[in-house]
Amino acid sequence: MMYGPHQQPQQQFNAPYPPQQPAFAPPPVVIDVGGDAKVKALIGASVAGVIGLMAVFSALTGQTTGGSGSAVAVLVLGLIFLFIGLLPIITWRKLSRPRKLVFDVYGVRWDDPQGSPWAVPWAELSAVGISRTQQRRVKLADYIMRKTMVRLDLFPADPGFRGRHPDMEHLWEFHTVKNGYRLPLGSNPKYIPVIEHAMRQYRPAIYLGIRDEGFMVGLV
Repeated sequence: MMYGPHQQPQQQFNAPYPPQQPAFAPPPVVIDVGGDAKVKALIGASVAGVIGLMAVFSALTGQTTGGSGSAVAVLVLGLIFLFIGLLPIITWRKLSRPRKLVFDVYGVRWDDPQGSPWAVPWAELSAVGISRTQQRRVKLADYIMRKTMVRLDLFPADPGFRGRHPDMEHLWEFHTVKNGYRLPLGSNPKYIPVIEHAMRQYRPAIYLGIRDEGFMVGLV
């Protein structure tokens, strides 16, 4: 990947990139997506595991009401929650891999040494936006914990972009975006002001702002 008007050798994504910041350049804005995903997964697994253990213990010690049928149902439910609690352990290698979204004076890049890294210079982008999906408020709990899905949308400046960036093909027109790329960042609304700050710092002219989309089950 080449950044800026001067051609530079392609860098390894698992090495410091770029090798040197220009003088007086603002520091890169970094979002540690991998680290946040690990923390959320561990918290969710812990809660599910505790619920599962309590349900299994209640079923096996006869502390449930409603007879043997109720005990079996509670036992099955407990085992399901225990399985959910074990999922981060089963998928830990994939879950724990380092993933970072980085904005700097050169452009935007996805640092994912064990996955699918990519980097794009600002000159190759015509627009960058944030798409946000917020869960509809139906129950009282939705007002307390409202799930918000966040994605970064990138739009090429010329038709030859796809040919130059085959490493981003899996993001092309992903979900509902048209003529662009969509990077899903999970359900972490705190990323939004960080991305906005980065765009206004480096390329305010191409920043589209936030676009709200309708909530769908299974949306990433």
